[in-house]
Amino acid sequence: MKSLQSSDIITVENLNSKRPLAGVVTLAEWAVLIEENGKTYVVELVDQQQKIKGLGVFNPSKTLQDITIGQSVIIGQKELKRMPVRLPELSKGMVRRAQTIGSKDAGFFLAKLGLGPNDAVLEAGIGSGGLSLYIQRVLGKDGVHVTVEPRAEHADVALENLRRASASWGQHPVHHHLEGTLEERASEAGELVEGYHAVILDLPDHPPAIEASAPLLLSGGRLACYCPVSSQLERAWEACEAAGLTVEWAGELMEREWGRASKGGMRPVNGPFGHTAFLLVAQRL
Repeated sequence: MKSLQSSDIITVENLNSKRPLAGVVTLAEWAVLIEENGKTYVVELVDQQQKIKGLGVFNPSKTLQDITIGQSVIIGQKELKRMPVRLPELSKGMVRRAQTIGSKDAGFFLAKLGLGPNDAVLEAGIGSGGLSLYIQRVLGKDGVHVTVEPRAEHADVALENLRRASASWGQHPVHHHLEGTLEERASEAGELVEGYHAVILDLPDHPPAIEASAPLLLSGGRLACYCPVSSQLERAWEACEAAGLTVEWAGELMEREWGRASKGGMRPVNGPFGHTAFLLVAQRL
């Protein structure tokens, strides 16, 4: 088995843990600013001129130093309200590159997988880190979150979003990031903890990752797949059965938002209907 090298793993320290970890993220203070229309900005409070897309150039530290939660501030031509840095705000204002898993599917995964404090979760295909934010929020200070991503340009964005979260929340899990595919890094992932309570896969091709990660699950642990098309769902189901897992649930979640009608009453808002992807959850018995 390949020994772990410091260059292979990016590790974020759990500030409440005594375990020695490498590559500690430097904490910074962040602020959330929201326009009246709901557009959200997550701003790092650095004491220098910054160009913030949509807001222009200003010094965040000096501009916001006397603005408390709930107060308004004028930046350029926009009036914004400062709000707490919580999960919905971080999710709305996150840096984006790849498509993210939103609250509808993320909440389903958290519930179906039974995730909670102290759990160990392996996540492969992190994209921009949308689901990662939800995972870290529920794991607590004694949880372990391991992410695997082969595309450096996506990992950089996801790790930036997680940096914001770890700096803003009082408690967060130990986080290890492995560069590469899950098939390539499964042995290293297995060395980090003594079994995983959950594995979550958002990949173009699930079967190789399912084969590699199923042995890492604890007895009773669950594996979830996020599948954009139905053919992926079928291949994931077959791969789970081949790996000795029992499929508990497969399907899709539909969401339709409603709003106030211009002449009174309520009606569905204009926009795409609520399908995002096909989901699968399987268990190791």
